[in-house]
Amino acid sequence: MEKVNQSENQKGKKSKNKSSFVWLLIVCFITVGLLLFCQFYFGDSVSDKTTFYENTYVNGIDVSGMTKAEAKNLLSTSLTQNKDNIEITLKHEDKTWTLNGDDFELIGNFDNSLDEIIKYGREGNIFEKKKIENKIKSEGLQVNIPYQNLFGGIDNKLNLIISEIEKEPVSSTIVFNPDAKNMFSLSEGQNGYVVNRDLLEQEINEAIIKGKCEIEIPLQDILPNESLENMLEQISLRSHFSTDYSKSTENRKNNIKKALTSFNGLIVEPNEEISFNSQTGPRTKENGYKNANIIFGGSYVSGVAGGVCQASTTLYNALLLADVEIIKANHHSLPASYVPLSFDAMVSEGYADLVFKNNLDTPIYIKTYCDSTSANVEIYGQPFKEGISIKTRSELVKILPHNGDNIISDKNGEYSNKVLYKGEYFRLKYPQEGYESKGYLQYYKNGELIEEKLIRHDHYQPQNGILIEGTFDLEDGMTLPQSNVKYISPQKVTSQTIENAKKKWHID
Repeated sequence: MEKVNQSENQKGKKSKNKSSFVWLLIVCFITVGLLLFCQFYFGDSVSDKTTFYENTYVNGIDVSGMTKAEAKNLLSTSLTQNKDNIEITLKHEDKTWTLNGDDFELIGNFDNSLDEIIKYGREGNIFEKKKIENKIKSEGLQVNIPYQNLFGGIDNKLNLIISEIEKEPVSSTIVFNPDAKNMFSLSEGQNGYVVNRDLLEQEINEAIIKGKCEIEIPLQDILPNESLENMLEQISLRSHFSTDYSKSTENRKNNIKKALTSFNGLIVEPNEEISFNSQTGPRTKENGYKNANIIFGGSYVSGVAGGVCQASTTLYNALLLADVEIIKANHHSLPASYVPLSFDAMVSEGYADLVFKNNLDTPIYIKTYCDSTSANVEIYGQPFKEGISIKTRSELVKILPHNGDNIISDKNGEYSNKVLYKGEYFRLKYPQEGYESKGYLQYYKNGELIEEKLIRHDHYQPQNGILIEGTFDLEDGMTLPQSNVKYISPQKVTSQTIENAKKKWHID
């Protein structure tokens, strides 16, 4: 009985072993079948032994049936041998540049490109693969690897060539000719251009295969960024100011005209600062300025460029009325007779200047001119907002009374032709009252005052008179002749004095 059971157990084991073996064979067959199916349906895998399809050319070199390694070796050899035969002439207008073998340094960085070429047509199912393979065999496959992957050093030379060619566009500009009937005109803008780098590189790639070739460098136009026609239409007169110099000497008129001419036609860009002293330059005889009276130390004395302060004052007031920002302005020691108090602008090389800044969004344009009686300044630019206008107002705060005459003895005989004896007087200078004053800018809209802004608070110091007295005693029996020179006592300010001052300085 035990022997029978043992026999049956052995038969069971054999049956199980046979069954396992069968299943193993089935799994193997299925695995092999799947691999064969994938290989057949999805295409070949790329290996080192994979060859290029027939009728395949890389940069004009036939690599049909070659492996990647063989093709790489052939390309390196051919490019090395043929690079000295390369001669590419680049042309632009009347200029030419030549790229030759000396400019080409073989770097052979084309592994990735060859990988892509050899993969082409081997991906996808069997039907797609066969379709592409047949097309390549019948029509051929021409692939150019970019020269950047073949040769080094070319782009550096191209960059130099391109830098000589490319041209920035030139926008139209506003031409300002203040002395012409039509003061403002528009210059014609010009297109710029850049090199079409992609197209140029494509043509160079093709030229490298041919060996010798001439290329007209391809360009792309660039239009100017903006047109100024609308801005030209918006330019208007913002202000005009004039001062009278009809009683001035010819030398003084010359100096005023000379200084203002420095500003005639000046275009001041937004945020640009202008210095009067810098714009006029040295005010010397060599530069055309002449001797005329200037205010120095509270007195009028002769000096080169006398009268220039009237030019700066005329410009200053025109700028104020145009609402242009004043950075620096100075008042005289004595009031200027040609403008109200607190609206003069004294300049002197080295220590006093008139400086202004264009605080508008667009340029301002300055026109100056002089006739036989007046000096004039006009400021042009973007128009004021509708209904807006600007005026100035001078306020007399108070009169600063003078202290009358000072009597000075002519000890050195400087004025001996005028006075000799004690009690005999020659008036060198009249006393002048001083003023404390304020200047305001007034903004109007449609004739109604909407804002008043204090811009100046000045003190013009009073000046004592000066009488020169002789030094000799009268001899016995001598009497002094009658003289109209009278001693002036310290000033007393009255209501009439104030009214006279307001009338003199045109203050309401």
